[in-house]
Amino acid sequence: MSFQTDFHHVYQPGAATGRPLLLLHGTGGNEHDLLDLAHTVAPGRTVISPRGKVLEHGMPRFFKRLAEGVFDEPDLRARTDELAAFVKGITAHHKLPAPIALGFSNGANIAAALLTLHPEVLGGAILLRAMAPLKDMPAFKLPQTPVLLVSGKQDMMIPFAQAQRLAASLTAAGAALTHETLPAGHGLTQTDLGLMSRFLAAQE
Repeated sequence: MSFQTDFHHVYQPGAATGRPLLLLHGTGGNEHDLLDLAHTVAPGRTVISPRGKVLEHGMPRFFKRLAEGVFDEPDLRARTDELAAFVKGITAHHKLPAPIALGFSNGANIAAALLTLHPEVLGGAILLRAMAPLKDMPAFKLPQTPVLLVSGKQDMMIPFAQAQRLAASLTAAGAALTHETLPAGHGLTQTDLGLMSRFLAAQE
């Protein structure tokens, strides 16, 4: 019997060992956006890919924002709780371990919120162009949870100081953090792909 949820999502069981990947798209994306990327950096892994429920001018997102880089924090917390329940439900249904989130931009920000507010839900994370999701980051614990944070030095959408603030919070939480800063903007590069592949290979 298939897993029942009101999240539009793709579930692709894989033959490879290792934790499943939870794919979290950016603004304007959908549940299909990151599938090719996942198959490139982690061939054969099981994939869970939900679509964000919030629409901003018709573009799917995972939570509301008030302006560029200014998040609607009550909505962010509620949407993070809802996504955490989805992840717990689908992994229990398919008897899977806690997944590694692979999130880009808005998806990376809600992945960071999952790590912060529901640290038990994820077994690791790849955060591509992410920032600290909350103005006042609470204390949380991620003992040796592997996290790859990849920032772009020329990213006009994510202030580098906000990426550094997220990195500091993850480090303080005890995560096994790798923070890479690339000479790139908001878009992904071949270097991003190599970093992701090596990170995931180390999590087998």
